[in-house]
Amino acid sequence: MGATRTGTESRRPESRAPDEPRRTGPLIVTEDLGLLDDLLRLCAAAGVEPEVHHRVPERRTGWTDPPLVLVGDDAAARCRGAARRPGTVLVGRDRDDPEVWRLAVEIGAECVLRLPDAEGLLVDRIADAAEGAGRSALTIGVVGGRGGAGASTLACALALGAARTGRRTLLVDGDPLGGGLDVLLGGEREEGRRWPDFAASKGRLAGGALEESLPSVRGVRVLSWGREPAAPVPPTAVRSVLGAARRRGGVVVVDLPRGTDDAAAEALAQLDLALLVVPGELRAVAAAHRVALTLGTVVRDVRAVVRGPYAAGLDERWVADALGLPLAGELPYDPGIVADQDAGVPPGAEPRGPLGRFCAAFWERALAPGGAA
Repeated sequence: MGATRTGTESRRPESRAPDEPRRTGPLIVTEDLGLLDDLLRLCAAAGVEPEVHHRVPERRTGWTDPPLVLVGDDAAARCRGAARRPGTVLVGRDRDDPEVWRLAVEIGAECVLRLPDAEGLLVDRIADAAEGAGRSALTIGVVGGRGGAGASTLACALALGAARTGRRTLLVDGDPLGGGLDVLLGGEREEGRRWPDFAASKGRLAGGALEESLPSVRGVRVLSWGREPAAPVPPTAVRSVLGAARRRGGVVVVDLPRGTDDAAAEALAQLDLALLVVPGELRAVAAAHRVALTLGTVVRDVRAVVRGPYAAGLDERWVADALGLPLAGELPYDPGIVADQDAGVPPGAEPRGPLGRFCAAFWERALAPGGAA
């Protein structure tokens, strides 16, 4: 087996892609070489590196510390008497062996999984355990009520504000015609993957590998578009990428187009909250009304962010009421924002500026226990 001896036989897979980080994986207990090869393949698909033993490790922590224990049905009898622990799964191939269920009870297994039928389920289980599947990321979409409403500006500022709270933060550019959020943040020269690199993604992506592959700008991981024209990213890729991002926890901010093609609809379906940015003018309110109706068919929680200056007789409450939406806040007018961007200062980078203060107040409400903004 090419194993090294450490009291019991153990083996770690040797091959991995140089650009794909590995996370701590499960403990595998088996002597069945065919089953072992299958389990190593599934661990690789989940982006994790397991520890392999033929029997219960001699050190107690070798059994209790891994996030998941996969016991081959050939090794179950040798695991009798081991400390009961959550996250123990009995894995095998024989469908007709009634003895396996008794063994599962004896070793405290949570379930019995049969290959190859349960391969997809087992990959998900391995990846969830390695990533410490807990609370999903708070995922907020920002949409302009009309062109030029300032949705991208607010999305960038919110991401920077979330990062300042110490949360893991991912900013996703959902608008392929928007010019690139990495440019708006000043990170267009940063190394990392862009949307075209994920166009062929299907199924599950490893959240940690996704995060590490993206450019980091001012504490924010950014998934943007490249500078070259690219084919549209299919909904399956959007589902895979946002699903992986959400499993990492923290905050995900998505800048979305006003149109709803299939890819945008998939992104909307992942949102916890949509913010509709509306300038305080009648034509903008009329345009935003149509966008709000579309958002409301997909997103359960849609709120208005109203931006001044206002036309005569209008204020933020009037605009929100006209749209039939709760008011998430009034986005302060900041005449210096264009000059800041020309100087390479991203929107919201100054925490004491009007936009920075708005975002700090928003996150204070949204990230409070039980809060959603």
